[in-house]
Formats: sequence, C-alpha cells, structure tokens
Amino acid sequence: MSVTGSGRYLRVFGTQRGTPYGYSLYEVEAYGAGSTTPPPSSGTGLDDPRKKEVAMKLVSSFENSSLDWRAQFAYIEDIDDGRGYTAGIIGFCSGTGDMLELVERYTAKKPGNPLARYLGALRAVDGTDSHEGLDPGFTNAWRQAAQDTVFQQTQEEERDRVYFAPAVSQAKQDGLRALGQFAYYDAAVMHGESGFRSIRSVALSRALPPSRGGDEKAYLKAFLDAREEEMRKEEAHSDTTRVSTAQRRFLNEGNLDLNVPLYWSVYGEAFSITS
Repeated sequence: MSVTGSGRYLRVFGTQRGTPYGYSLYEVEAYGAGSTTPPPSSGTGLDDPRKKEVAMKLVSSFENSSLDWRAQFAYIEDIDDGRGYTAGIIGFCSGTGDMLELVERYTAKKPGNPLARYLGALRAVDGTDSHEGLDPGFTNAWRQAAQDTVFQQTQEEERDRVYFAPAVSQAKQDGLRALGQFAYYDAAVMHGESGFRSIRSVALSRALPPSRGGDEKAYLKAFLDAREEEMRKEEAHSDTTRVSTAQRRFLNEGNLDLNVPLYWSVYGEAFSITS
C-alpha cells in the first residue's frame, strides 16, 4: 500500500475483528526515504516450496550430476577431499561433524538402526578423513538405512536446520532475492558455516549488499568471485563450474528471482529446469 506523509509513529486502526477475541497483527513494516533497508522483493523467496524444489535440483546437479535429488539418500563415497565419507542428499561428511549429528538424531528417533553401531567410530573420526572403525560395513549400513523413510526425513530436516534455513535467513537479512539466497545456501553446503562466513566477509569487503544500500548484482558478483577463489584453494573443488557456468550465468541473465526456465552446465554436462 502506497501512502504519503511524514511522522514519527505508525498507528494501525482495526476495522474488523478476525476472531471473537480481538485483533491479531502478525507484522507491520513501513519504508521511506530515510530507511536503510529496502522493501522486500515482489519475487518469491527460496523457502517457497516451488523455489526450494528448484534449489534442491540445482545442488543435486552439482553434487551428483542428476536432478533427481530424492535418489541421493543412499549415495555415499569418499571423494578424496579430506572430509572422509561424503553421503546423502547434500553431502554429509564423516570428517566435518554433520554426518555425526545426522546419525545421532536418526538414532534418537529410531534406536537400533543400521548406523547406530557406528556412532562411536563417527565421533572418533570427526575432524579427520579417516575410515577407522567405519570400514568395511559402514557404506552398506548407510545404503540400508537410506531405505527407511525416517532416515530420509531426518536427512531433509538436518539439511534445512544446518544449511538451508540459516543461509536463506542471512541472505534475506542482506536484502538478497532467491538467486542470492541460493548462492548462500550452496556455499554453506560445500564450505560449511565457517567457510560460508569467510566468503561472505570477503564479499562484504568488496561490495555492499542491498540491505546496506548496495547494488544486488554487484554484491552477488563479489560473492561469487570470493566463492570461486575459495574453491580453487582445494584440488577436489577446483572445478568451479557450479558457480561459473551455473550461478554466474543466472546472474548475468539478470535472473535474481531464480525463475524457470533455467539452463546451466556443470562439469561439462548440460542441465535445464523448464517448469
């Protein structure tokens, strides 16, 4: 609603009750020339179910060369990146703590599951790339557990709790639309919370986000630049096409709301989402 005028306070006058008990007001925001925070975009955020599905497909193409992210619950291998086993829908790792937390939460829901017996070993190898105590049976146990809908649900919950929700929340605070929200999420998936924060700090030193009066495209370019620089530090992640020929392509096309159709390539393979 567009209004004109000046003042120090905002008063809301209710004209019709929503319940017999009175009025219930969830949120009111007012923006004007003196505001340092831009109004929300008219576009849909990444937490919209349709946009979130697009995000899951994009990450699956980056991580597993497939758009079928629901087929990745059983995925597990050591990709020689120093993080031990990488597994599941967003690459939970035995060496970074997120796989341990996932199995702990799964076991709290379902004691006696196929992975419960490996909790001690997961605690011991956390922070290393070791398989000690996990081989030879852990990979088969993972694939067996992945047939359980409780484990599948727990993977999705942990993905959202550890990576998706915090990344989207931070991006919204920075005034970024769906593409920026996705860029934050994908960085968190690969680099973890601390790695993402480091990349964001570099980007902030080079450009201002919209929440601080900066240009969204310029800030996202700075963020993607910093992301690629970080990826090149690791041999296992030195192929930066998940950024250079995917996210940067969307940015160059001006698709800040991450609307379909989307066309991109990663590791030399072409992908598309058309609806």
